Amino acid sequence: MKHVVITIGREYGSGGRLIAKKLSEELGITFYDKELIAAVAKKTGFSENFIRDTEHQRPTNSFLYDLYTAVQTPSVPDQVFVAQAKVIKEAAAKESCVIVGRCADYILRDDPCLLSVFVHAPLDERVRRARVEYGVEQANLESFVIRQDKARASYYNYFANGRWGQSREYDLCVNSTIGIDACVTIIKAAAQAIAGV
Repeated sequence: MKHVVITIGREYGSGGRLIAKKLSEELGITFYDKELIAAVAKKTGFSENFIRDTEHQRPTNSFLYDLYTAVQTPSVPDQVFVAQAKVIKEAAAKESCVIVGRCADYILRDDPCLLSVFVHAPLDERVRRARVEYGVEQANLESFVIRQDKARASYYNYFANGRWGQSREYDLCVNSTIGIDACVTIIKAAAQAIAGV
């Protein structure tokens, strides 16, 4: 297959990471998720745990606003994002790959080989997956799932010039209730179309 970069944004519990992993295996291309954290840690000198924690902080304003008004050193989350964006661009330029989350669709928005995908599912299905497949034990699991989505939206909306989860921000949106395999088949067909196969 010709060069293609697939980014997967996803609601918590939608199975987006599972879909991304299976897709990378079927296409025989590299899968990036937690591997990006290790690469950013190496580039910045921050620990992987610190970077993971930084990704889950709820930023205020917007990245562009903070850059515009910054009169001193950018905040640590901003520094981590800039390093992460560089790692994502390097990976996308080097090889065909599937990248999960981390605003990769926004970072690579001008890449002609990009297929940006968003995976969603009804809340009850996501709560079930979190409990049964992810093994999450929370007193109020529905509230936990909603909080995870809010954190992802906050992170995305801060760094990207768009809105997390809105269909017009992506090339393709899929509802994972059709099944992991069906989602992989649909995304694979779209990727092959982009790659000109």
